[in-house]
Amino acid sequence: MELDDKALTTGGLDLSSGKGRVLLIACGALAHEILALKAANGWTHIDLTCLPAILHNHPGRITPAVVAAVEKHRATYDDIFVVYADCGTGGQLQDACARLGVQMMEGPHCYSFFEGNADFAERDEATAFYLTDFLVRQFDAFVWKPLGLDRHPELLEMYFGNYETLVYQAQTDDAALDAKAADCAARLGLAYERRFTGYGDLVGTLARVAE
Repeated sequence: MELDDKALTTGGLDLSSGKGRVLLIACGALAHEILALKAANGWTHIDLTCLPAILHNHPGRITPAVVAAVEKHRATYDDIFVVYADCGTGGQLQDACARLGVQMMEGPHCYSFFEGNADFAERDEATAFYLTDFLVRQFDAFVWKPLGLDRHPELLEMYFGNYETLVYQAQTDDAALDAKAADCAARLGLAYERRFTGYGDLVGTLARVAE
């Protein structure tokens, strides 16, 4: 199921259900995974609103967007949980969530919590470039075109010259996504590794929030 940014803003769910409910404020890049977990576990008391996934490319905009979303919805919900890790905000998002009295995902970024923060912390992969299911699907829109590689392929060495491997952290077993991820690696001139992570720490964290 493909969702555009307009749909991701509401997550396709009814946000007018009132008190006694939990709201997840999430990165749009996590919408598929969160909705799948919600459906699989029958979390009917949890609603989802997603900020545009393109904020992934602009970490400085994440914190103010999350703050605005919390302030907009906090009077309607008994609890709000922010489904972002630090995501390049340099601790600003964590500080803002602490001030607002809301909790958020642990970890430096989604690549870490998809793999499991403890396992990811033990890896030494400074030369690895990561893609998730979402980023494989949206590779051109979120990587290739924003970096100008469609217009200036000579920039490839500048951006990716220090990388050695593209690691596809697969949330699902999908042969088509696997093939597309391998093609992304070839386009970037990187070795390819597929690593099935499933939903990682997202599962346990949202289960605790649901309780």
